[in-house]
Amino acid sequence: MNKHLQLVRDFHEHAGIKQPDFPETAHLSDMDIVMYQALLMDRGSATFKAITSGDLANILAGLIDLAYTALAPIACRGDNVIATSVVWRQDGSVLSIMKVLCDKISDCSGGETLAYSALYNICEQLAKGFINADFDKAFEMVHRHLMQQPQPSEPDQNYTVRIARASLPSPPDLSDALYE
Repeated sequence: MNKHLQLVRDFHEHAGIKQPDFPETAHLSDMDIVMYQALLMDRGSATFKAITSGDLANILAGLIDLAYTALAPIACRGDNVIATSVVWRQDGSVLSIMKVLCDKISDCSGGETLAYSALYNICEQLAKGFINADFDKAFEMVHRHLMQQPQPSEPDQNYTVRIARASLPSPPDLSDALYE
């Protein structure tokens, strides 16, 4: 199992988010897919705002949050990350980065593990190649931060509570994960 997916599964256990035992698989409901799409769009928006500001630590935080959120439905399905070939145009243009992230987020609207995996993989590539950061270290920093957060005590009987559980708080300062 992918090491980052295992961290997300650990967080789900901590937060009381239902997921099947690996490698059992479950179906995501249409509302689950809509919920994860909304969360991905929120994380994408935060990432684009960070790119606009030019703050590398915030861009890295956005990419990690987006990757973490992309792994959540994979964990809830009981699947594993699929290795995908991801390509982004390294032309120095932020528009090419925005386009590839928008396309990968949009592809997730079908609720397929392959699309979530591709989004996770492009976030990892951008963190390493565009930001020049230690993706593993940053992911683990965000995970440790999440594990320290208090969790809602209400049962997740409705999507308002489920969205609150699946939403990520503001990430910690990830400056230590930048190589520069």
